[in-house]
Amino acid sequence: MSKKWIYLFREGNASWKDLLGGKGAGLAGMTIAGMPVPPGFTITTEVCNAYYDEGKKFPDGMWEQAMDALKVVEQQMDRQFGDPVNPLLVSVRSGAKFSMPGMMDTILNLGLNDTTIKGLIASTGNERFAYDAYRRFVQMYGNVVLNINKDSFEHVLDAYKHKIGPKAKDTDLTTEDLRAIKDEFKAIVLKETGSPFPEEPLEQLKGAIEAVFASWNNDRAIYYRQVNKISDALGTAVNVQTMVFGNMGDDSGTGVAFTRDPATGENVLYGEYLPNAQGEDVVAGIRTPHPISDMEHDPNFPGVYKQFREIAHRLEAYYKDVQDMEFTIEKGRLFMLQTRNGKRTGPAAVKIAVDLVREGVIDEATALQRVPADDLTQLLLPRVDPVARAHAKFITKGLAGSPGAAVGQVVFTAEEAEALGNAGQDVILVRRETSPEDLRGMVAARGILTAFGGKTSHAAVVARGMGKCCIVGAGSIHIAKDASGFSIDDTDVVIKKGDWITLDVDSNEGRVLAGRVKTIAPEMSGDFATLMEWTDKFRKLQIRANADTPQDALKAREFGAQGIGLTRTEHMFFEGNRIMAIREMILSDNQEDRKKALEKILPYQKEDFVGIFKAMDGFPVTIRTLDPPLHEFLPHEDAQIVELAQEMGISVEKVKNRIEYLKESNPMLGFRGCRLGIQYPEITEMQARAIFRAALEVKKEGVNVHPEIMIPLVSDVNELKLQRDIVERVALEEGVKEAGLAYSVGTMIELPRAALTADKIAEVAEFFSFGTNDLTQTTFGLSRDDSGKFLPLYVERKILKDDPFQALDREGVGQLLKIGTERGRSTRPNLKVGICGEHGGEPSSVEFCHQINLNYVSCSPFRVPIARLAAAQAAIGETVRDK
Repeated sequence: MSKKWIYLFREGNASWKDLLGGKGAGLAGMTIAGMPVPPGFTITTEVCNAYYDEGKKFPDGMWEQAMDALKVVEQQMDRQFGDPVNPLLVSVRSGAKFSMPGMMDTILNLGLNDTTIKGLIASTGNERFAYDAYRRFVQMYGNVVLNINKDSFEHVLDAYKHKIGPKAKDTDLTTEDLRAIKDEFKAIVLKETGSPFPEEPLEQLKGAIEAVFASWNNDRAIYYRQVNKISDALGTAVNVQTMVFGNMGDDSGTGVAFTRDPATGENVLYGEYLPNAQGEDVVAGIRTPHPISDMEHDPNFPGVYKQFREIAHRLEAYYKDVQDMEFTIEKGRLFMLQTRNGKRTGPAAVKIAVDLVREGVIDEATALQRVPADDLTQLLLPRVDPVARAHAKFITKGLAGSPGAAVGQVVFTAEEAEALGNAGQDVILVRRETSPEDLRGMVAARGILTAFGGKTSHAAVVARGMGKCCIVGAGSIHIAKDASGFSIDDTDVVIKKGDWITLDVDSNEGRVLAGRVKTIAPEMSGDFATLMEWTDKFRKLQIRANADTPQDALKAREFGAQGIGLTRTEHMFFEGNRIMAIREMILSDNQEDRKKALEKILPYQKEDFVGIFKAMDGFPVTIRTLDPPLHEFLPHEDAQIVELAQEMGISVEKVKNRIEYLKESNPMLGFRGCRLGIQYPEITEMQARAIFRAALEVKKEGVNVHPEIMIPLVSDVNELKLQRDIVERVALEEGVKEAGLAYSVGTMIELPRAALTADKIAEVAEFFSFGTNDLTQTTFGLSRDDSGKFLPLYVERKILKDDPFQALDREGVGQLLKIGTERGRSTRPNLKVGICGEHGGEPSSVEFCHQINLNYVSCSPFRVPIARLAAAQAAIGETVRDK
């Protein structure tokens, strides 16, 4: 018996997303629930994978099963595919397990040809509608299946509309216009392909199915999966569904809606609809639609809004999550075309999760799993300062596509945005409307601004998914034909390419402001704070922060950090007069002179530590002794070298010789870390003294202080012994024991040898902190400064699954963490182990740290909430797996 490749909607199940894709599973669920779903069938994701495995051929039995399913649909509709009198038309849509809005392809009105068009006219009595559907079909099929540039068709369409008037719409085209446009579209197909447009409906169907499979591997779909970490192995399903028509007149229409506001999370029906339109008109953003709430009082749709609202409520209750729905109204009759869990912004995800718990729909553990940890970034991004907003120049406004603030220079093409954004420039991508081809530019831009489109347009949906500030439907914007700038209706305002603008978006409106307007950091409160409290009930990992100043420490504590996992003392040397003192130390010829210079730095260091200890009252503070190579503190430009020599009263030649002597060919290795403290023990002595004096001072003031002194770049236990001896001698001299001050000495594990000899190092170290940034470099043999030249290619070609500097490499670096932890604890069972690299705030890396039983992760202050949530999700996931 042949494998089952095809499922009628009535045969499927709402939970079969792996097999039927999200769209197919949703259609099956709605069909079984008795909702008004046009009949159809789903070609499974397994067919997609088999299609590629077999050299782009349908697997055995699939086409025959599709023909059998088509016959069932014909019987259900009492129409026949390809029939000249009563034709059945279908849509062919993609549908992967995870939503990929606009990344893959769709073909509508399939089955039309010069014969069936007559039957469609006769059965509907609406010739204009029939030719509108026909020209749409030729255009979509020509672009998607035959790979003809869509601009070729758009130029023809625009020319016909221009004959009517400068602001003419598609709906203004007459029957004669549409018939002529259809003929011109077919002529384009013949010219571009050398063959006439395919008339045979089954040939059309086969071509459309293959085109949807092909779209799984188009550039934008591949890139979207890379950005969103979706597996290439999943494949896409294909849904073949009876066409219902929203373009049959004013009592017809189409729309997209969410059961709750996906931008804010507010519990209101949210969405838009367009009368006399097909679905692509809404998502493409070429017409600005009406809010869904307007439908309640629209005389063309009596009772439809109430029916739709009831269906939306039923769907959310069934799935226990926000639903993203597509619908069509044909001659006043509602049809449901899709339901899936709705994409939402980070703020909306938090509010929805908390509200659903309060409503008794889900529990706290489920709520925590509903919020992607990285989406919290959107709650931690800046917003426009209200005072600065009051003085800023308002340019125009639009719809709130995705909330937040973005400041950047205007560019008008995705290519410009990608090039400049990836080069580190802040840009705002301004477009008439975006399309899936713009994805790379959208990813690289700080924010997105479009003249057309609604809150469910491509720009808004994709921006919300990325947590990127976006304004859509700013209709007063007119982009110059040469893309040199844009003007604003009824004003003399012209914004040129390269000018700075600020996007200021809240839940209700998007405002465009001139220039670079000040932004401010957010605060953790309300639903966000509630969600964070829940994380602490489940997580096992402690979350610390990397902080070099009291201000950073206070912010970290505000976000829930349970200590400081890394204070980089070298960052304290660059302020004010400190840099001159450290340069004086470096340029000294003997220990006595170095000590004199260090004496100038000691009070500064002590005051910094006092502030951090006070900010983290009750929590441990890990302070790393001087780590970077000394040449980094010296000038590199000739003019600066001359200036330094004059200030120091020494020769230029001496400064240059010392710079040359200290310069490292690979600054991540060589003469740095503990090696500095071994060569110049007075550096470690000064820093230890500053730490202990600060700790003793705040302890007298009642601060509960826990200093942890961390020696960097240890490769051998003997290095650590030498440095620890200095620390303990200073502690003795400062009366630490008599004062009852507890402290600990540990090390950073940044080198493979340290991980492999961790059992010996643990004889001296009381704690380990894996410096995963450097450990990644030393394990891979990479430098972060130049690896960006080729690592994206490695990820694109799947040489590496992820950039190892962004997500912890579990197979290599991760194994060193595991080995180092196990060997260290074999010597010292109570060894405290954490990580303090940037991976400490990346969710999949946090999950791995949980799995190998680390005590804590440390990350930047603004990623502390992300790490808290990721740690809770790791613990919940482990519990679920154990069950």
